[in-house]
Amino acid sequence: MSGYASAQSDKKLTWREWTGFMSMVLGMFMAVLDIQIVSSSIAEIQAGLSASADEVSWVQTSYLIAEIVMIPLSGWLSRLLSTRVLFTISAIGFTLSSFACALSNDLATMVVFRAIQGFIGGAMIPTVFATSFMLFPGAKRASISVLIGLTATLAPTVGPTLGGWLTQVLNWHWLFLINVPVGAIVAFNVWTFLDVDKPNYALAKSFDGFGLFLMAAFLGSLEYVLEEGNRNDWFSDPLVRNLGVVSAVAGVMFFYRMLTRIEPLVDLKAFLNTNFAFGCTFSFIMGIGLYGSVYAIPLFLGRVRGYDSLQIGETMFVTGLTMFICAPIAGRLSRVVDMRRMLAVGLFMFGVAVIWMGRLTNQSAFWELLGPQSLRGGAMMFIMLPVNNLALGTLPPHQLKNASGLYNLMRNLGGAIGLAAINTVVTARAAMHIQHLDEQVTWSRPNVGSTMQMMGHAFEPGMGSQANLAALKTISQMVQREALTLTYNDVFLMMSMSFFLAIPLTLLLKKPRPAKGPSEAH
Repeated sequence: MSGYASAQSDKKLTWREWTGFMSMVLGMFMAVLDIQIVSSSIAEIQAGLSASADEVSWVQTSYLIAEIVMIPLSGWLSRLLSTRVLFTISAIGFTLSSFACALSNDLATMVVFRAIQGFIGGAMIPTVFATSFMLFPGAKRASISVLIGLTATLAPTVGPTLGGWLTQVLNWHWLFLINVPVGAIVAFNVWTFLDVDKPNYALAKSFDGFGLFLMAAFLGSLEYVLEEGNRNDWFSDPLVRNLGVVSAVAGVMFFYRMLTRIEPLVDLKAFLNTNFAFGCTFSFIMGIGLYGSVYAIPLFLGRVRGYDSLQIGETMFVTGLTMFICAPIAGRLSRVVDMRRMLAVGLFMFGVAVIWMGRLTNQSAFWELLGPQSLRGGAMMFIMLPVNNLALGTLPPHQLKNASGLYNLMRNLGGAIGLAAINTVVTARAAMHIQHLDEQVTWSRPNVGSTMQMMGHAFEPGMGSQANLAALKTISQMVQREALTLTYNDVFLMMSMSFFLAIPLTLLLKKPRPAKGPSEAH
């Protein structure tokens, strides 16, 4: 730790330091936002790039694969270059690649620049977490954790809303152009106003290029398998199967190398801290709920309700609003309530919210989703704040940068595995529900015949002899709609189980002692 950081317990931050730190938080918001900002506008991007439905998914996949490789690497880069230099480079690179994405007119170009955007921008996320623990002593850490927690959870929640609005009012290019002025301001402010540590260029001598290759092969292949596995029938697809083997082999070699090197690229010793190890587990579960719900709800609204991107965003906005309202409440409670109990309550609330969400009908819209979405937003704040403090608050300062990368990596892995599980469940359960409903919708049931006849009469004036075929097609669409509704209910019920099963794990956490100032931690 630098002398600057050591002095933070004895003085208040200046306006320059506040400006620099808040700019870092804004940069992290941009990086997290861009994971989901394209989700509600994927159809418009597909049309603009002349891509197929399967191909356009790489607009998200390429970003996630690149980001998930950078996040654990950011700790080593931050120690090598300093927080100020790394964050400024990340902000500039993120801004330029965002501009390049906006100018892309074919899928290949878009995928390349999205990968660059995700890789460079990925360093901003864990750097903010580590910097907050270096800058702020224990007494101020709770309120800063609220701010960071709100930013990290709000960004993917409002992503579909903002993306849908930009696409409807302007066009999909503005999903990326919006980053340009913001990124330029962030880079300027961080470089000008913030200097929390000094670079350690001696680390360059021990740079582990083979370790970086193993990490990229391990995490990149794993992310590809999770993203593309369900679409390609998992291991029956040669590429998915081969990359699964690559991920497994590279993973074993990577962990062995990191545990045996004197100066590892990613220091895994933080996992010896019980609170950090369990905190990463909760971060993983939080990723399942955070990214899983933001993914599944728009799917239901689009496929069952037929909503466009703007309508989906307007329906989901209530979760972000609830987060804003609950953030100060969670911050105050964290000062007077045992954080382990607060975490348990948050997990229970999220589980209840998701079960509540699992009572969808084909008519569920804004008002039916208001209650569960509000509860989910409040629960997320009651989870994020204590997990941040319990996981990172008991680590010594020299471990914070690497640990922050690992902690954020676990949240992203939770999201990736959660999305893969959701897609698998949707495929399997939808087929099962369609089969069961088809068995019930037969000519032997009087209601089916009467409904078919009534629809045929309704279609007859405009379609003539084709009226009966139109009626039959309508009934088939109704069966598929009901099957999808039941499927998404299954998804939410299964998602809730991960939160309920995690509650007993809070008993294994140690109550953190009052945080020492940085000067005492040396």
